[in-house]
Amino acid sequence: MDDVQRMLIERACERLQVEYCHLVDHGTAARIADLFTDDGVWAVGKRAFEGGDAIRDNFRKRQDNQERRSRHVCSNALIEVQDADNATGTVYLILYRHDDPEDARTRPASLPEMVGAYRDTFRRTDAGWRFSRRDVVIDFAP
Repeated sequence: MDDVQRMLIERACERLQVEYCHLVDHGTAARIADLFTDDGVWAVGKRAFEGGDAIRDNFRKRQDNQERRSRHVCSNALIEVQDADNATGTVYLILYRHDDPEDARTRPASLPEMVGAYRDTFRRTDAGWRFSRRDVVIDFAP
């Protein structure tokens, strides 16, 4: 594999990481399931959702919560290309979140809901690169 091929894989995986955050933060969280392989897994702590239907159902609940505003601030993405069809990655996460049924336009700034990382496993599919697993690792929480 040459450097250009490696960079293209890294960029495709980084784009998945960014798209995930945009979907959650902008009211279309159920579409996150489309970013996963058919047998994909999304996990946080002891909770894990396996397969597109389970992931979609989990994120539909988030999507339906119109009183919540969130912003996922991610940085320091590091993608490790294993081969032409597999990669792993980590990206740091700061999550700001606020629920307010009275005023959906503005939210008070406060401490982040959490600081942690996403640990990702990626696989190339016929539809392009997808998450085969995404683990949420919480390092700090208020």
